[in-house]
Amino acid sequence: MSMIKRTGKASLGLAALLFFAGQTSAKSDFEYGPVFSTFGKHASVEGVRFPENQTFKIAFDVAKAANPGEVNRKFESLARFINMHVANGIKQENLSLALVVHGSATEEMLKTANFKQRKGQPNGNETLLTALMEQGVEVIVCGQSAVAHGVEKSALIDGVKMDLSAMTAHARLAQEGYSVNPF
Repeated sequence: MSMIKRTGKASLGLAALLFFAGQTSAKSDFEYGPVFSTFGKHASVEGVRFPENQTFKIAFDVAKAANPGEVNRKFESLARFINMHVANGIKQENLSLALVVHGSATEEMLKTANFKQRKGQPNGNETLLTALMEQGVEVIVCGQSAVAHGVEKSALIDGVKMDLSAMTAHARLAQEGYSVNPF
């Protein structure tokens, strides 16, 4: 009986080892690029094809801040979207993305000096947001949230736009044919 228990435990241990080895292998299938080399890891998926002139017009909505100093994973989703689609044959010029920011994430639109003054940490999002804007992503902050959080337009990261509200920004983008990313 004790031999069965030991064998069972050994088998269970081996199964756990194989499971975690598989998890490590799966995670290593994710890589950066081709547009962003330090943001937006993605994995290739066999058999997915797009029409030659496929276009996407998508607005991403982010209301929740990351921990101070950390990159907001919701912001990084835009880099991942760009990387994975360009890697799979979509022309980068056929991607029109917008980021609409409100709520507690509003303060993440601050230049690092202003963010650090408030939070005691550098803004972990400034580099990512600047890189996204350099690749044509429109970054819009909610004016109502900015007022509520005491964020002045002059303190925003260069290139970030302010609209009357997040609702207004989404309404304008919808009129331009943007869908809203549900994730």
